[in-house]
Amino acid sequence: MEEIAALERALRRAAPHTLPQVVRAALTERYGAGGVRLRLADYAMRSLQDVESPPWVTEPVPVHDSPQGRAFGAQEPYLATGAKDAPMRLHLPVTSRGERLGVLSLDLPPGTDLRAVLPELQEVCEALGHEILVAERDTDLYVLARRATRLTLAAEMQWQLLPGRSCARPEFALGAQLEPAYAVFGDSYDWSVSADDLTLTLANGMGEGMDAALLTSLAVNALRNARRAGLDLTGQAALADQAVYAQYRGRAHVSVLLLRFAFATGEVEAVDAGSPRLWRLRDGAVAARPFEAQLPLGMFEDTVYTPEHFTVRPGDRLLFASDGVYDAVSAAGERFGERALARALTATRLLPPTQVPGAVLRALAGYHGEPALDDDALVVCLDWFGRPDGSTPGASGADAPAPEGPAPVG
Repeated sequence: MEEIAALERALRRAAPHTLPQVVRAALTERYGAGGVRLRLADYAMRSLQDVESPPWVTEPVPVHDSPQGRAFGAQEPYLATGAKDAPMRLHLPVTSRGERLGVLSLDLPPGTDLRAVLPELQEVCEALGHEILVAERDTDLYVLARRATRLTLAAEMQWQLLPGRSCARPEFALGAQLEPAYAVFGDSYDWSVSADDLTLTLANGMGEGMDAALLTSLAVNALRNARRAGLDLTGQAALADQAVYAQYRGRAHVSVLLLRFAFATGEVEAVDAGSPRLWRLRDGAVAARPFEAQLPLGMFEDTVYTPEHFTVRPGDRLLFASDGVYDAVSAAGERFGERALARALTATRLLPPTQVPGAVLRALAGYHGEPALDDDALVVCLDWFGRPDGSTPGASGADAPAPEGPAPVG
């Protein structure tokens, strides 16, 4: 463990762009590892991109149907078996607080006792994931590694606005995805976790391209400003409504759904301002959860918003989708949200929430067919675990990652 602590210190002290080299040197010295390579998932979650080589030099690895992708998708180490006396090729997920970043691959000497070294290697990956998120403030290396192609300026703004693509705590786990990832316009989401609750925001600014990106950016930052000032959900909606109206005078608006989940009780407070929609999977049955629709942000001056309440239970899965998802139509003219979305949610019930948005969006693409969708699409999946009865915020580990069982090697 002293070696792991020393590596963590070395990562903290290293120049931001040298993290892969620091890890490679440490793994080579301690375990005799070779072929150490870090890959990060691209924005569309379809490929794993080499951090130290551009795509035209090193071919990206597909997330689906590859050994690295198996480790990334299952969030478990994966051993690619080979000849008995050949190096042991191991792929390890790199994750930080539930945010799936990529995969670290390495070759271990033949005969290495995996059960002895695997816990240490997983700690290395956890430390590396944390430092990557910190290093992104000072270098573009890791941001560039996530790009399979160039982003539009509107998409650049939208991705920089997001808190991440997944998050996990003992009380919940969630995953989110935007499409088309490299040309998204006005769809966005945000979350914040405290000791007692989760606040989740889903937004859809009207318009296209830069107009939509600027509008959504204003609304999301106004909501954050209000939340950080201690305002409740109705106060957040009112302040953001005023900010958007002051800028656009009713010419543009933002549809928003605001939710606050109480860890202790599962009670949810919601404000629907022309929002994305919600479906719930409970005990194998899918049902849409209607809200009391209120005016989108920025339509009129001094709109008054009122909250409503419902309760989630441990084991519930919630799926949120923007109008680009539920309004997409098939060749026969049927909307995806009428029946196909419920079927997709049922079909993905055994997947972790981080994989559900991508699976639903793939089902949407197959349902809609050609030509491509004419609107951007947002899907967020939330699994609710709740907090054991009688627990307290301090005992719940609200600031710790979700508990994990032993990680098998396949």
